[in-house]
Amino acid sequence: MQPTSVDVPTADGTADAYLARPDSGGPFPGVLLFMDAFGLRPRLAEMAATIAARGYVVLAPNLFHRSARSPLVDVSALADDSRRGELFERLGPMMAALTPDAVARDTAAYLDFLAAQPDVAPGPAAITGYCMGGTNALRAIEAHPDRIAAVAAFHAGRVVTDAPDSPHLAVGAVTGELYFGHADQDPSMTAEQIETLEKALDAAGVTYRSEVYPGARHGYTQADTPMYDARATDRHWAALFDLLDRTFRG
Repeated sequence: MQPTSVDVPTADGTADAYLARPDSGGPFPGVLLFMDAFGLRPRLAEMAATIAARGYVVLAPNLFHRSARSPLVDVSALADDSRRGELFERLGPMMAALTPDAVARDTAAYLDFLAAQPDVAPGPAAITGYCMGGTNALRAIEAHPDRIAAVAAFHAGRVVTDAPDSPHLAVGAVTGELYFGHADQDPSMTAEQIETLEKALDAAGVTYRSEVYPGARHGYTQADTPMYDARATDRHWAALFDLLDRTFRG
C-alpha cells in the first residue's frame, strides 16, 4: 500500500501526485485527497496509505502544480519563528493561483486519471481535503456534482468570505453528502462563519454534518506540524471512514 509517485496530465500542465491502492483485489472506489497548503510530503503519503488500506484507490495531487513540483516547502519552518514568515510568503502566490476555475479544470483531470485506473470501480468518487484542500474540495463538488458523491473537509479555512465567489455561496449545486470537521477557535473559520455555512447548507437542502472539534487547532491532522492533535485526528479518521463506507458500501 506504499504510495507511488505519478504524473497527472491537466489542461494547465502536469500535476505530480501520490497514488495509493490496496495490495490486491478490486475494483475499489476512488478517493481524491486534497492536500493542505504545505503540499505533498511523507505525512500526506502516510494518510493516502491509511485510506487505501481500508479498500480505496487514492490519488493525492499536488494542487500547486502550476507553481512547482513537490516538495514545495520545508514544514520544519513552522516551528521556527524566524522562518515561518518566509514559508507563507512562498505559499501565498500559489494559493492565489488556485482560482475556482482552476480547481474545476484540475478536478476534472484528477477524476479522469483516477477513473482510468484498472482497479477503480465505475461511478462517482469522493474527496477528503485538509485546510485549504478542504475548501477546494467543496469547490470541486460544486463544479462536478455528478462525479463526486461525497466530500469531507477537515480544518478547512475561508469557506465563508465576503467575496462574490465565496465557496459557501455555491452549495446549491451539491447533490452528494458533505462532512465538515472544524477546528475549535479557528481564525480562518470562526463560529460565526460556521453558522453562516450551515444556514447556506440548510437553505440548499444539502445532506451534511458540521462538527467542531473542541480544543483542536487549525491543521490538527498534520502530524509533522506543531498544530497536530492526536485525539482530533483519530476523530477525523472515524468521521471520514464513516462517510466513505456509507457512501460506497451502503
